[in-house]
Amino acid sequence: MSHQQYQQCIEACQNCAVVCNHCAVSCLQEENVKHLTECIELDLECAMICTAAAQVMSVNGVMSEELCRICADICNRCADECEKHAAMGMEHCKECAAACRRCAEICMEMA
Repeated sequence: MSHQQYQQCIEACQNCAVVCNHCAVSCLQEENVKHLTECIELDLECAMICTAAAQVMSVNGVMSEELCRICADICNRCADECEKHAAMGMEHCKECAAACRRCAEICMEMA
């Protein structure tokens, strides 16, 4: 598979990384930051894995499919956590959960 065939997944991963980083920073500005520790940690880890996956796919790396599976897993975990906070009205967590779910779906198509 060439990097062009991965393009939609690369873009989803890059977008997810940006949204996850934004969510982490926004969580840090909330009043009860301690309550959001797991969310922040998952946001940061998800952003790192999404970035790594996009980079490897961009060079048609041999581990692309495996990284897509890992990326889908962390994206779903991050979305699960963010959805808990989105239900409490945190818009940045709602946006993050949606970006993570989309990325996970596209990554699984590549895996």
